Amino acid sequence: MSNMRIGGLASGMDIDQIVGDLMKAERMPLDKLKQQKQVLEWQRDDYRSMNSLLLNFRTELTNMKLTTQYRARSVTSTNSELVTATASSAASQSSYTIKNVSQLASAATKVSAGSIAVTGQKVDPSKALLSQQGNLAGGAGYPWENGSIGNKTFIADGVLDKFTITKHADELVDLTKISDMTVKVNGKAYSIVAGDTTTTPASADQVIIDKNGNLKFSGPVAKDAKIEFNYVLDKKVEEKTLSADTSEWQLGATFINNTNFSLGITKTDGTTTNYTLSGTADGDGFIALVDSGATRIGRVNLETGKVIFDTAQTSGVTVKASYQQKYTSMDLSTETSTGQKTEKFLISGSDTLNQVMNKVNSSNVGVTMFFDSYSGNVSLTRSETGNFSKGNLDNSDTADQIKATGFFATDLLKLSSAATYGSNAMFNINGMNTSRSSNAFEMNGVTFTLKQTFTDPAVSASLSISNDTNKVFDNIKAFVEKYNELIDKIQKKSSEEYYRSYKPLTDEQRETLSEKQQEQWEEKAKSGLLKRDPILTGVLGGMRSNFYAPVRNAAVDPLMNQLASIGIKTTANYLEGGKLEINEAALKKAIENNPESVENLFRGTGTTSDEQGIVHRLYDTVNGAMDKLKARAGNTFSTTKQFTLGRQLDNVDSQINRFESRLTQVEDRYWRQFTAMEKAIQKANSQSAYLMQQFSGGY
Repeated sequence: MSNMRIGGLASGMDIDQIVGDLMKAERMPLDKLKQQKQVLEWQRDDYRSMNSLLLNFRTELTNMKLTTQYRARSVTSTNSELVTATASSAASQSSYTIKNVSQLASAATKVSAGSIAVTGQKVDPSKALLSQQGNLAGGAGYPWENGSIGNKTFIADGVLDKFTITKHADELVDLTKISDMTVKVNGKAYSIVAGDTTTTPASADQVIIDKNGNLKFSGPVAKDAKIEFNYVLDKKVEEKTLSADTSEWQLGATFINNTNFSLGITKTDGTTTNYTLSGTADGDGFIALVDSGATRIGRVNLETGKVIFDTAQTSGVTVKASYQQKYTSMDLSTETSTGQKTEKFLISGSDTLNQVMNKVNSSNVGVTMFFDSYSGNVSLTRSETGNFSKGNLDNSDTADQIKATGFFATDLLKLSSAATYGSNAMFNINGMNTSRSSNAFEMNGVTFTLKQTFTDPAVSASLSISNDTNKVFDNIKAFVEKYNELIDKIQKKSSEEYYRSYKPLTDEQRETLSEKQQEQWEEKAKSGLLKRDPILTGVLGGMRSNFYAPVRNAAVDPLMNQLASIGIKTTANYLEGGKLEINEAALKKAIENNPESVENLFRGTGTTSDEQGIVHRLYDTVNGAMDKLKARAGNTFSTTKQFTLGRQLDNVDSQINRFESRLTQVEDRYWRQFTAMEKAIQKANSQSAYLMQQFSGGY
């Protein structure tokens, strides 16, 4: 069909209008097919919305299968100032008496042997350690190490057994400092040896490292395992090609060591000049940078890491700084409930005491570090209470339960004294002397919390664990409300009024209506598409039957084997489709008098439907309805070939495509016919004009 047609020049007829009117009649069956397609899509969407409702309700049913919904426990204590408790659903209804709490559990602690500051001075925990070395009691002559510390975390892919850190090519791992380095995989420490990383470690808990920053394990590291590598380089190298004229360069480090510092400048012609430090720092803390001939190029502040050039370096020049920093290390180990934990900490001279404490407190060593600025003392407190050295009742083991080693710990932080050992809580429960490592402990589903000591024989705390009737009632009530909401929505959808005269709007009809009118029309056109649908009416009937039928289970009292017997009945209004209503007093009484029967009335199991509790019956009914709805309307992940309405939609689409192709042919035929008519009329007009000319020429 051509895009542009002009007709009626010879006949004077409006051919476009005539063909358009003819095609309106031809298109009527096509409009009906499109309306049919729209109805199928609306039905599909309605079915899917019903399936979503059932899916949400099935989640509620899954929750109602859990014992926690029926075994909520409440605890009362005769002396909550001494002992409190909470109970899980696993706790039985019982009572406990606790007395003679002679000792509460406490955590092991280690405190510095006096202030870490020089007498008359203060240590600022927010300033770099090197900047206040003179204020630290152990700062004078402290044996700092030289180098550059770093850390890298890898996530294993399950294939590789070799990993490499990213560093400058001139930087080398200092293999003489292996004792300061650590490698951990998911928290497990590995033994580090220096060697050839093309070879295999001698054992599975060993890792080989080389100067180029390669780590080699004995085999592929488990997928998603976290590998943590703390290492020491012989130096730090920073290199930058200038993109603009530059008079200042800020290095990435502060408190740089004044030995072994060098700065290389490579010009665009490839020539390189190296500069080193000369002299002492000026009043602003800068030291001169000179070449081998003592010609000054600029100056550097080692404390701030700022380089200032006397003359701006031009764009394209490459500058490279090589330097070392001062660092130290500290080892902490603790005795915990799961065994000994040890952690090594690398500490830069530019670190603050706050940063050191944060490293310790965020580690897995299991201690908390604290600094008291008033006294100048540092303390370590184990996160867990209790004595884990022996675990005996009299806490006779006074072994050091927190160990701090290394010059930083013993000289700067003064943590060389023995720790105050942790103690276990000691008490009597139901006539039995026992102990626990924590003041909060679990026993038979009950978590007790000892709040203070008391040894007077006349003083005790009695705790009673009983069924929490109100909590169980609230759980059942919430479930009934969810069921009623489901019933209401399905009932309304399956009983909607169907308006036969309201079909989906055609494109031409839409052009004659306002948006509001279109919305009102479509509201009626969509109504009632699932009226009296057998799947929906079937699931409603099935669920009502599930609720009404007695539960014939040995775990259910025969006098309580129906919902009505515990105060749950259908409403008097039959138009509500079987909604439930609760007699609160009756339900609470049933829960209080026979909680086991109430539980099994809902979640009891069995090989037959008669034996099954209501929740299991409902679950099966809802599952069956969902399967039918999916077969009928699919879901968002289904292809049209996988469900009934989808196949019907494919069929209608095929009909629409064939009909549109046929309409094109019909319209072309109409135009050919009218074109032929125009040509005939034009020819007749020409002949008539010729004859008229001939006749008029004879006079």
